[in-house]
Amino acid sequence: MKRTASRGVVIDKGSPDFDAALLGTSFNAQDPGRRPDRIVQVNDVEEVIAAVKRAHDEGLTIGICSGGHSWAQNHIRDGGMLLEMSRLNGIAINEADDTAVIGPGCLAGELNAALAKRRLFFPVAHAYTVGMGGFLLQGGFGWNSRASGLACQSVIGIDVVLADGTLVHASEQENPELLWAARGAGPGFFGVVVRFHLKLHRRPKFVGLKLQIFRMRHLEEVMAWADKAGPDVSPSVEFQLVFNRRATGIFAHGIEVLAPVLTDRWSDAREAVAFIDRSPLRKKASLTLPLMPMSLNMMMKTGEKMLFLPNTRWTADSMWMNDPIDPMLPALRKIADSQPTAPSHALWLNWNAPPSRPDMAFSLEARTYLALYGGLRGKAGAPADEGWATDHMRALQAYSVGIQLADENLGRRPMPFMAPANLERLDALRAKFDPEGRFNAYMGRVS
Repeated sequence: MKRTASRGVVIDKGSPDFDAALLGTSFNAQDPGRRPDRIVQVNDVEEVIAAVKRAHDEGLTIGICSGGHSWAQNHIRDGGMLLEMSRLNGIAINEADDTAVIGPGCLAGELNAALAKRRLFFPVAHAYTVGMGGFLLQGGFGWNSRASGLACQSVIGIDVVLADGTLVHASEQENPELLWAARGAGPGFFGVVVRFHLKLHRRPKFVGLKLQIFRMRHLEEVMAWADKAGPDVSPSVEFQLVFNRRATGIFAHGIEVLAPVLTDRWSDAREAVAFIDRSPLRKKASLTLPLMPMSLNMMMKTGEKMLFLPNTRWTADSMWMNDPIDPMLPALRKIADSQPTAPSHALWLNWNAPPSRPDMAFSLEARTYLALYGGLRGKAGAPADEGWATDHMRALQAYSVGIQLADENLGRRPMPFMAPANLERLDALRAKFDPEGRFNAYMGRVS
């Protein structure tokens, strides 16, 4: 989304500046072809309430955008009203009880910077410009989430405008059903969250990155090693592999082995990433760097500059996996061989979820995670490039237990994203709180 300090206005379809305002709400440069009837750039909570009441009176459906990082551009629908929430971006930190209240338009990088000054921490999104509203609603796979938990687990309350325009607070004690739903419903949530109340954490004293690069000819060996090593990797490490056409250091097609680590001591961090140096494949690596201290701010901005370039048409798709990697290696080789030019990339993530989570709408995760991000720039790409992410995920569907809403592509490939019982409960709550279907539901889904 193109952030602006100007005051928000109401823009109706057909106005000269409508298309620019609409497409400016999306990080994805793709024009989905869909058009709402009206964009309401809200400036405060009172304007949110007024807009929802107007939509109710006029029978309009409502889409919501806080940061615009939806790969599928879920907030852009045909007809109805689009609430653009970027101006609700306040941050209020209470150091006395380690809590914060933020607006949905607050960016991940902004919150991280404000907390770093106070030696506090929250598992914000990995990219600096992700809006916290959508990030928190879909679950929140943030920095250090393997150790600190999903970001939504640290949401202790919300202030939400319901379908009839009433503003209510939800917490474990007050309207707990709404808090349950807000922790994982993602783009299917049936209200407008105007404030998130967060429980903060003590900031890790050491943040760093371990990096190793392999040429793509070693794909099968590297993937098999990573899959085997993953379960023993410390929760303080975000162990991941990225297929990059311009891999760091070699500027050719390669595999970036990345291990961000957050601990309280450098010695603990070194030991946590030592498995990379001890790997039997180390001699085949083109580059192995020592553990480097690096701020989260730098990692967030560097990742965006290298992988998530602006003016790029994106398609993404994902899958959770519990099976061993070996049967999937031929398909992974096809993914790599057909990978479009940069910034298109593939991500394999070692997750190994804990045995239990709090009771919340979020309810689907697995041992490892695979996501494909097809990024095209310039003129229209070949059909194979346009469908790269979805087509390859479809080919691997037999190994998938579902998808993650953060990288959802439900409009193109509906797949499970929540446990059946949780989805059934969410549907019942939607019928209770939004009986007329005022808020847009998921673009597509499988129960």
